[in-house]
Amino acid sequence: MSCSQKALDASAFESIPIIDLEGAFNQDEAVRRALAQQIRMVCMNVGFFYVKNHGISQDCLDQVLKVNKEYYSLSADEKMKLHHKTVPNFKGYSRPMDANIQPGNRGDLHEGFRIGWEEKSEEPRIQSASRDGVMAGVNVWPDQPANFRLACLDYYHASLAIGKKLFGLFAMALDLPETYFDDKTMYSAANMRTLHYPPQPDALDDKVLGIGAHTDFTCFTILWQQAGIQALQVLNSHQQWIDVPPLPGTLVINLGDQLARWTNDIFKSTVHRASNRNAVDRYSIAMFFGTDYEVNIEPIYTCVSSENPARYPAITAGEYVRQRLKAMYNSS
Repeated sequence: MSCSQKALDASAFESIPIIDLEGAFNQDEAVRRALAQQIRMVCMNVGFFYVKNHGISQDCLDQVLKVNKEYYSLSADEKMKLHHKTVPNFKGYSRPMDANIQPGNRGDLHEGFRIGWEEKSEEPRIQSASRDGVMAGVNVWPDQPANFRLACLDYYHASLAIGKKLFGLFAMALDLPETYFDDKTMYSAANMRTLHYPPQPDALDDKVLGIGAHTDFTCFTILWQQAGIQALQVLNSHQQWIDVPPLPGTLVINLGDQLARWTNDIFKSTVHRASNRNAVDRYSIAMFFGTDYEVNIEPIYTCVSSENPARYPAITAGEYVRQRLKAMYNSS
């Protein structure tokens, strides 16, 4: 089947499908390809899916939640020591209402902490200057809590392993060799944000959300959601908001704009938002997977035809993400 064939019908989905990732670790290529075909149809029609049997331990999740609860309970002055506008390349802390991702809204009511790739060892990160491009650069870390760095990096690398598996599955879903993305993701251009959403139980309108309606910038996102707290919603083709509640033992995968551009809009980058209309704090972790920052993003040959010509010019991945982040934070 050609990738350039359009989806049968971008139906008004009413729930988010669940994909079992167990087959991704199978040595039988036929099993992995069958899984890739399941993912293909979800990507063409929904752009969002849960995954189970993902391989991240409950202890890892418990530890990263614990340190983030501790970090976000620190004083505003302490957290602002690493404000993202005072450190390179959008790393570090962002305070509530720092961003406004949905035009017409008054701001996004969440705070976050962004990191990029770093080894888990205690040794300082060594990075080639040739790879220190518009979005690369070393992380910054708070002094408190003491184990914040290691707990975050444990989760980061566990999530990174899932992302590499997904790149192979996406390649097969696009009628490409399983290794197609390997040389485009050699330096782990993945950014992670831990997030804290204050409660908004009495909000009267939708002009201040946890994060406004948007699509993600990169290829795809792996999202962990705190159990028992509904906040995430996805917009279907009938302009209805569909809840994406946290399900035990799952992560949420959503496609982003880079993969939509790369697939010439064969795969969907779906609009979503989050609003914590609960009486308790909500925590989540978003892992944004892109490609190496110097890679050109342009429509893949299997997704272009005379009936579906290329829709986008080439742009480097790093420059594209930098432009989108500047717009989100209204940076000069």
